[in-house]
Amino acid sequence: MAAELAAPAEDGRPPAPSRTTARTARTSAKGEQTRARLIAAARTLLAGEGFARFSTRNVAALCGISHGMCHYHFQDRTDLIVAVVEDIGPEWIGPMEAAVDRPGSFTERAERVIALLTQPEGPDLSRLHSALHWFALNDERVRAAVDGEYRRWRECFVRLFQVLADEHAGAFDPVPPGTALAAAADGLAALQSLDSRVDPEATVRILVAGLAEAAVRRP
Repeated sequence: MAAELAAPAEDGRPPAPSRTTARTARTSAKGEQTRARLIAAARTLLAGEGFARFSTRNVAALCGISHGMCHYHFQDRTDLIVAVVEDIGPEWIGPMEAAVDRPGSFTERAERVIALLTQPEGPDLSRLHSALHWFALNDERVRAAVDGEYRRWRECFVRLFQVLADEHAGAFDPVPPGTALAAAADGLAALQSLDSRVDPEATVRILVAGLAEAAVRRP
């Protein structure tokens, strides 16, 4: 019977998917939807004021699904938090990677980077980052996941200064200025969240120009 189901049609077309295959595909799609809902709910709770009481049970309740179903997709709370870390990466790292990696001179790429750095971070994403940092202090797996994402973030700025180094025949190591700009950008984001009077564009332009000049002139 199995051989008959797998045999090609007389006109040479491939056989139609079996009912079992179609049912499996629907089940897989439903599972992915449930997983996405759990991650979205986890993000909501982590960005809220009660993130210290974050639990898989509370996430499942917010989704309206059983606690057991949550553990079907995520082994424990840490698994779910790590999934959130991976889920938000495209939102804050992806645009920066695109800005740096698109063709252009150092000046052109720097302008794209400055434009992104001067955009205020949304309050939900800001609170989410704070919550993830809090969990990273107490959970090694979360710490490793967050550290991995921030390495991607820092690498964006290193690649930016690599372009400048290439324009000057490899005259300097792009890692120090790239790392310095990444650290300064993080500090600026924190400062902006506390004091709206800070002029982010002027600050970032001074940072980029100063680091570029120092890197090129460094003996």
